[in-house]
Amino acid sequence: MSEHHQTANGSRSTEDLAENDLQSIGKLRDGFNEIKKQLARVIVGQDQVIEELLIALFSRGHCILEGVPGLAKTLMISTLAKCLSLNFSRIQFTPDLMPADITGTEIIEENRSTGAREFKFLSGPLFANVILADEINRTPPKTQAALLEAMQERQVTVGRVRHKLDDPFFVLATQNPIEQEGTYPLPEAQQDRFMFKVFVKYPSFTEEFEIARRTTALLVEEITSVLSGDQILDLQRLVRRVPVTDHVIHYTLALVRQTRLGEPGVPKFVRDWLSWGAGPRAVQYLILGGKARALLNGRSHVQTEDIQALAYPVLRHRILTNFTAASEGITTDTVIKKLIDETPSREGELTRDERFKKIFAS
Repeated sequence: MSEHHQTANGSRSTEDLAENDLQSIGKLRDGFNEIKKQLARVIVGQDQVIEELLIALFSRGHCILEGVPGLAKTLMISTLAKCLSLNFSRIQFTPDLMPADITGTEIIEENRSTGAREFKFLSGPLFANVILADEINRTPPKTQAALLEAMQERQVTVGRVRHKLDDPFFVLATQNPIEQEGTYPLPEAQQDRFMFKVFVKYPSFTEEFEIARRTTALLVEEITSVLSGDQILDLQRLVRRVPVTDHVIHYTLALVRQTRLGEPGVPKFVRDWLSWGAGPRAVQYLILGGKARALLNGRSHVQTEDIQALAYPVLRHRILTNFTAASEGITTDTVIKKLIDETPSREGELTRDERFKKIFAS
């Protein structure tokens, strides 16, 4: 069959995409490299975190960043906003923060020409392109829900009026994994709205040496804007046009469906260690993220390696380990690694395996 055919869902073949969008793919790749170069002027290391943030941005998703204080999460996000020529807003979530404090509120204002009083909407800090929701688990569920409406619907509701948010709109919520006293942990259903959960880890010795050298000297680096908001929207549309083969979709389904307890063909270690599995959003975000990752690596097609690389940030907040796993020191990342190791990635192996035939049939 010709490489120039259209697939059943209307997507173009790899060759078509390469011919028509080669310039845009090159721009995305160059932009990615330039953003990393600009961030390196301020941020030392954290290459994987930066890559995952950009994949989520170009996939039109949101992220949870989890890490101890002092790992430059806020600085990284504000610098990223400068690289992308986007409006940045930081919201420090506290127990007394109310929905109106982040969405905005209506005030009564007198019209000087008529003397009449009328309502005027004053927008809150959510009306920006990049939102840093600092310590999101410190604020009550009502305020968390207001943020989640903005993430999902790209709008906020004040009174009876809906106010549209500007595109692109990118929420990065941080959590402190150490201190949990007096917090309101996000329910699993609300965590599912985030595309990635990204772990920000301690720097290596060499990286921390460079951090100490830079931050204790009179050194101020200027950040140059790389991409505009309109260019980011174009690149988000380009990601959606990347074709994906049936084999990659089958592989993605195999990884996700093995986490669901009670389904035929689910491995024993999943039944032993998990109390809840991932839903359909995991499949959608794995494929979308795989498309963005392929483009960032200069490819116009998705490989199973892309799905494997993104399985950790996509699945770690969508599967729940049970008491048995906790007692054995098993984390969600341990389960994900075992799933990747035991799931065939080559074309044809999935369809030949009797266990996976049961998973797909169910």
